[in-house]
Amino acid sequence: MSTRYTIEDAERYLLSLELFGMRFGLDRMRRLMVAMDHPERAFRSIHVVGTNGKSSTARMIAAILERHGVRTGTYLSPHLVSFAERIRVGDADVPPEDFAAAVQRAARAAALVDRTLDDEDDRVTQFEALTAAAYGELARRGVDVAVIEAGLGGRYDATNVIPSEVQVLTNVGLEHTRWLGPTITDIAGEKLAVVQDGATLVVGAGLHPDAEREARAAAERHGAKLVHASPADAKVPLPSYQRRNFALARAAAEAWLGELDEDAVSAAAVGFRVPGRLQPVGERPLTLLDGAHNPDGAAALAEALAELTDGKPVTLVLSVLDDKDAAGMLRALLPGAERAIFTRAANLRALSPATLESLARQLADEAPVELAVEPDPRRALERARDAAGPEGIVVATGSIYLVAELLRPLGARAVSML
Repeated sequence: MSTRYTIEDAERYLLSLELFGMRFGLDRMRRLMVAMDHPERAFRSIHVVGTNGKSSTARMIAAILERHGVRTGTYLSPHLVSFAERIRVGDADVPPEDFAAAVQRAARAAALVDRTLDDEDDRVTQFEALTAAAYGELARRGVDVAVIEAGLGGRYDATNVIPSEVQVLTNVGLEHTRWLGPTITDIAGEKLAVVQDGATLVVGAGLHPDAEREARAAAERHGAKLVHASPADAKVPLPSYQRRNFALARAAAEAWLGELDEDAVSAAAVGFRVPGRLQPVGERPLTLLDGAHNPDGAAALAEALAELTDGKPVTLVLSVLDDKDAAGMLRALLPGAERAIFTRAANLRALSPATLESLARQLADEAPVELAVEPDPRRALERARDAAGPEGIVVATGSIYLVAELLRPLGARAVSML
């Protein structure tokens, strides 16, 4: 009899799969589902794809459905401190022991699948094992519906083995062009490949015209109903960019459930928080962490900060990965800042702080701010807090890896690099 995984065993196993990297294709995932007796068919599902706002929208859909008495599961990515954050039932992450057992079941299935693959270098990937673990656990928990966030793209994303009834497209931006294609049309097409025959496709307000055309074409091709979310409601007690996500989540919940109870919808919005999104971690000065990692996300953050700061000076702590549009992000964030301190998250793809500072200096005419470099993220945050003073505001942003590093206890294992 094999020993039961602990949470440490589960995370160790998942981290060991990083050496196989990220591989598109659904063959391994379909074999995993067969080996696990098709857990993805045990619950109804809503599939969330898009460039920005997927996690927030998925959490909001789940919150609205839960307030209507629906037993709801959620699968999210990435995590901040523990892989276990990715699987939720109701309003809580699954307990560590349940997550570990789910990963162990997926690991056993992965070992079987690996033996069936023709190429000896072909192996079940980390994201596939995580997704299989999530589907297995959500099936075991007997959820009525699971809100599933896609990892990257849609067509060949490991999540795309569910027979979803509602698909949600948050927005489309130029990101991951190496894998998804060079244009908005290409990227939208890859994401919208999750649309199912006879389903309902819900899209966010203000979708890029090229993405809108792809959405209409996908809905027509699959005989799906196309629903456009209403504009954001200014009365919803959330930051502006989250109000847009909430409008989309409301439309998706209504598409799945039918008529909504307004009191339940309002209750879902009150006190809603997403880890790593304008997350407060300190006072005097108010210190926030936000995982914005592309120009659209940075623009949404800048909009939210303009609402929150009430004219108070903002000090930024920034780290950006080398495959992101750092210049676009700086253009969005620097005009609202008094100073910026550039650092480097513990990720091999993180740009050097000196590179970011140099880029910011080139943009100095557009946004004259005080610039500095501090390679260590924790020291950078402390330096920013000292510089801001008790009445200022500090925001660490630019990469989810920076947020994760600042949230992790000292000495804790690093998060996945995928």
